[in-house]
Amino acid sequence: MNHILSHIRRCVEDYDMIAAGDRIAVGVSGGKDSLTLLTALARLRAFYPKPFTVEAFTLDMGHVDGGQGMDFSAVADYCAGLGVPYTILPSEIHHIIFDLRREKNPCSMCAKMRRGALHEAIKARGIRKIALGHHFDDAVETFFLSLFYEGRISCFQPVTWLDRMDITQIRPMLYCREGMIRAAAAKERLPVVFNPCPADGYTKRQEVKELIVSLEKQYPGLKQRVFGAMQRLPLPAWAPVCRRRLPPGEF
Repeated sequence: MNHILSHIRRCVEDYDMIAAGDRIAVGVSGGKDSLTLLTALARLRAFYPKPFTVEAFTLDMGHVDGGQGMDFSAVADYCAGLGVPYTILPSEIHHIIFDLRREKNPCSMCAKMRRGALHEAIKARGIRKIALGHHFDDAVETFFLSLFYEGRISCFQPVTWLDRMDITQIRPMLYCREGMIRAAAAKERLPVVFNPCPADGYTKRQEVKELIVSLEKQYPGLKQRVFGAMQRLPLPAWAPVCRRRLPPGEF
C-alpha cells in the first residue's frame, strides 16, 4: 500500500487535488479500485500537510434478478475500522435499467444515474468534493474508446468542476496501474464485493482493454506513451499544475 500511497500523493500534488479543510467523499462500489482508493486516502489524511477528512458512500443498485441487493456489511465493518463515516444510499437503478427499460447498452445510462444520485446525496450533506477510483489503465482505455467510437481525442479529466452541482471530482489514482491496485487489494485483504451486473465483462470497454493488451505485446510500453501524450498535448486539464512530466517507465 505504501507504493500506492506514493503514486497517489504525487498525483494529488501534480494536479492540486486536495485543499486544506476539504471533506472528501469516496464513492465505494465495493470493487478493488474504490476500496483501494478509500484505504489510501484514509491513510494519507494522517500525514498530508493539508488536513482533510474522508467519508465513504455506497450506492446500492437495488434488487438483482428478483433476489436481494448486494451485501455491504463487510465494507461497513471495514470503514468502521478505518474511522471513516459510511453511508449506503438505496436505489432502484438496476430495476429501472434492466427490468423497465431493458437497455441493450446500459453502461452509459447506469453511470449517469449513479453519478446523479451520488452527487445529490453528498451535496445534501454539505460535501463539495468526491474522489473517484479511475486509474492509469482506465484513462488509456477511455482515450481509445473516445477515439474509436466517438471520433474524438478525449478522456475524463484528473480534476473536474461540475458547475451545475458545484461539486469537484478528483481522480487520485491516475498514476496507479491496475495490476498494482489488484496486488494491493489482495495483500490488504480488502472486503471486495462481487458485482452481479449482467453487463459485466461484455462491454465495449472490455473489448478495448483486450485490444490494448494484444497491442502491447507488439508495441511494449504503448500505454505509458499514450498516457504521456495525454499530458504533453495536453488534453484539457491534463497538464500537471506543477508542470512535472512522468518519464517513460515511471509507473
